[in-house]
Amino acid sequence: MNLVTPGIGLIFWTTITFILLLVLLGKFAWKPILAAIKTREKGIEDALASAENALKDMRELKSNNEKSLLEARAARDILMKEAREMKDAIIAEAKAKSQAEADRIMNSAREQITNEKNAAVADLKNQVAALSIEIAEKILRSELSSDEKQKALVTNLMKDVNLN
Repeated sequence: MNLVTPGIGLIFWTTITFILLLVLLGKFAWKPILAAIKTREKGIEDALASAENALKDMRELKSNNEKSLLEARAARDILMKEAREMKDAIIAEAKAKSQAEADRIMNSAREQITNEKNAAVADLKNQVAALSIEIAEKILRSELSSDEKQKALVTNLMKDVNLN
């Protein structure tokens, strides 16, 4: 059973070696390891803080972008409305000008037609008058060719004058 039970010397030297190992590790290894862990911990905290700041900045940028987008849409809507109003005004002005021009042309055409009608009526009256005079002249020449016919005409005219 000696093989299974450790000896006092072995326990003593194992304990001294373990204590010596703890002292050496405490003096040389624990401080750098703890410093590295603290440095790592600080780096992780800084990275998390940076990530939170970046997230906050991204949220602000996103809200600013949305505001800018809304403002741009509002400005676009205003410009589109102004463009439509301008288009409507130009169309209305063109319609008014074309209507005024059409009215002027119609009035001018009516006036010209009236003038030409009056000129044609006057010309027709002149022609009728000339024809009437010519016919009357021919009738008078044929009627007044003899003395008896002249006397009968004068008598008829006198009767007409007395009747009136």
